[in-house]
Amino acid sequence: MKVVVLDDGGLIGVETALWVRDHGHEVGLVSAPGGLDLLTRDEIAEAVQGCSVVIDLCHQPSLAMGALDEERGFAMDEERLVEAWLCSTSDLMRAEAAAGVTHHVVLSVVGADRVASTGAFRALQAHEAMIRRSGVPHTIVRATQLFESAEDIADAGTEDWIIWVPPVDVRPVSSRDVAMLVAHCAVSRPLNGVREIAGPEEFRLDVFIREALTVGDECRRVFTDVRSPFFGAHLRPSDLLPGAGAFITETRFRDWFAGCSAPEITS
Repeated sequence: MKVVVLDDGGLIGVETALWVRDHGHEVGLVSAPGGLDLLTRDEIAEAVQGCSVVIDLCHQPSLAMGALDEERGFAMDEERLVEAWLCSTSDLMRAEAAAGVTHHVVLSVVGADRVASTGAFRALQAHEAMIRRSGVPHTIVRATQLFESAEDIADAGTEDWIIWVPPVDVRPVSSRDVAMLVAHCAVSRPLNGVREIAGPEEFRLDVFIREALTVGDECRRVFTDVRSPFFGAHLRPSDLLPGAGAFITETRFRDWFAGCSAPEITS
C-alpha cells in the first residue's frame, strides 16, 4: 500500500513517514513549507496519484498563520486563513476522490470541537467539517500541544518582550508519539471519526512554556492573563484538555527535554 505524507517541512512529517515505513508500506513525503494552499491543483493531484492513503499534516496552528510585531505581538488575518485552508482542502479532497484514495488522515488539535469559532480554531473547525463532508473515508487525529511547539506558542504570545498566555491547562505531547499514532491510524481502517492523543502530565500553559524556555539566553518573562488569546482564540481553562478515551502517551516532558534528537529518513 502506498501512503503519501503532506507536511509543512517540520520534523513530524519525517517521523510519520518513518513509522509508516516501519509498518511495511511504501511512503512518500511531500513538503509544502509555505502551506498547502501555495501548491497548484496539478501539483496536489500529482502528489496523491497512485496512493491509497493521504496523511495531511499541513493544517496546524503556527506562526505562518500571521505576522509577528515586537510591540503588538502576533496578528492573524482570520478571514484570509479560513479562505486559504478551505481552498487547499477542497483541492486536496477533490484530487483524492479522483485518484481513488481510500483513507484520508488529518492531524488537528484537541479542543477544536469546543473552542469558540475564532482565530486558528475557526480554520480548524472549517477544515474538519469539509473533510467530514467530502465522502472520502477519514480519520481525524486531534493532538494536544507538542513539546516542540513551545517556542512558537511563546513567540505568538510575546508583546514587548513579555510572553502573555491564557491561564489554561494543557497535556503536551511529543511529536514522535503523535507521529506514531498518526501512522498507526493511516495503516488501519478509517474511523470516520476522531481519535485524541495527549501526554501523561498536566501543566498550566505558563508553566509549560516557562519550563521549555529555560535553555540558552532566554530573557522573556511569562505571565498569564485571561484576556490573552491563543493563536487568535480566547479559551476557557479546560478547552485544550483531552476527553475520555484519549490515547495517553508515556513520554514525560523532562525526559524528552533531556534526550530529544532529530531523526533522519534514508532511502
